[in-house]
Parts: sequence; structure tokens; C-alpha cells
Amino acid sequence: MEGITTLLFSAVLGATFLAAAAYVVFFINQSKEVRRAARVIFLVSGVLQTLYIVWRYIQAGHTPITSQHEAVVFFAWATTWAYLSFRWRYTVKNFGTFVAINVFALLLISAISPREITPLLPALRSVWLPVHGGVSLIAYGFLSLAFCGGLMYLLLERELKRKRFGYIFERFPSLDSLDQLNNHCLTAGFIFLTLGIVTGSIWARQAWGTYWQWDPKETWSLITWFLYLIQLHQRFTVGWRGKRAAVMAVIGFASVVFTLWGVTYLLGGIHSYAG
Repeated sequence: MEGITTLLFSAVLGATFLAAAAYVVFFINQSKEVRRAARVIFLVSGVLQTLYIVWRYIQAGHTPITSQHEAVVFFAWATTWAYLSFRWRYTVKNFGTFVAINVFALLLISAISPREITPLLPALRSVWLPVHGGVSLIAYGFLSLAFCGGLMYLLLERELKRKRFGYIFERFPSLDSLDQLNNHCLTAGFIFLTLGIVTGSIWARQAWGTYWQWDPKETWSLITWFLYLIQLHQRFTVGWRGKRAAVMAVIGFASVVFTLWGVTYLLGGIHSYAG
């Protein structure tokens, strides 16, 4: 069993590396054949990630999101499929390069985390585990796309401000396209993030008799939610777009990362991962 797990994860890591490498090569030479290959390999990576999660589920007997390794793999999976679902509707030049690198970085982080399957804690034996945990990590996937789009926006905006119309200008989509992408990803991510907080509160009520305990991860999840709420509110009321929206997408994602990792290692609490 352990051999199959290792083989599957190695295949996931290898396919994602090849996809990221192919996207980087495409970014450099803009070959349509390389882009086509990169897209196919990234789709293969997404399928392999799905198979790995299903295999972990079969081994563990529950949704595999209860360890640091599993949560980050699910995070990478959510980012991958969020991108693939968006790509069929929106064409954003070279966006896949940034997404593939982001996913590969997540999988590298998961690779250095303990991979053994541990018994499920009594408090986690609930139907709300896949609902709350899965929805929250799907939210992170869409918000990571907003981060990639925001980062691209800031890089391009900087080049335009300096009146440089070279390498980045030729390979990046327009600022307007990136801003629209940011908005779509942020909106989808915020909806899932809200559902994650609501389902978590319901689960907490059933498990501990209270909707909210002000646990460090709960607190930082709420902070993250407010950061994105402010961005959406400002966007639709006073027209926060462009650079401001891109900066907020980066700041919001930094809060997501701290909620997922920083709280676990620095603040602890009942929501911290065991491995």
C-alpha cells in the first residue's frame, strides 16, 4: 500500500513539474505546440492529483484533509481544477505559467510534510469534515488564482509605468483582462470561503456546543474573510479596481497562507494539523 501511495504521489509531482517546465518554455518561446503540450500535461496532473486523493480516501476511510500533507495536496488540487474550469471560459495569456508554478510549489511543500495516515480524532468524525474542510480548501484554490492574477497585474503595471514595452508587455494579457480575472476568481473564492465559515460554525455547534470559540485558526479565517469582504465591498461601491484590487488580492492570499500554515506552527489551537 505504501508503495502505491509513494508511486502515485511521485507521478503527481513529476507531472506537475513537467507541466510547469513546459509552461515556462512556452512563456519564453511562445510556441503553440509547447503550450498545447503544457495544457495536456497539466490536465494529466489534475487527474493524477484526483486519483491520489481518492487513494488516500480509500486508505484512510475518510476525506484526506486532516494532516498538513493532505490539506496542501487538496489545496493544490483545488487550484488546479479551479484554473482548468476557468480556462474553458476565459483565455488569459500565459496565466497558466503562473498557476502551474504555484501548484508545483504547493506540492513541493506537501512533499516535505509527513505522509503517514493517522487515526481520525473523535471530534473530526463527522459528515461536516468533507463539507467544511473541502469547501474551505476549494475557496483557497480560487483565491490562489486571484493571487496569481494580482501578481501578474502588478508586474505589468510596473513595466507600463516605467514605459517598458518589452518582454513582459509582449507576454502578459492586458491590465483589463487581469483585473476581470481577479474579480471572477475573488468572487468565486469569497463565496466558498463564506460557506466554509458557515459550515464550520454549524459543525462547532454540534461538536462543542458553541458556534464560535475564537480559536486562532477561526480568528484568522475571519480576518481573511473580512479582507476579501472589504475588497469586494470597495470594488462594487467605490470602484476599487486595477492596482488596488491586485494589491488586496496579494494581501488576502498572504492571510490565507498564514491561516493554513502560520497558525498551525506559530499559534496552535484545536484546528492545527497533527502532521
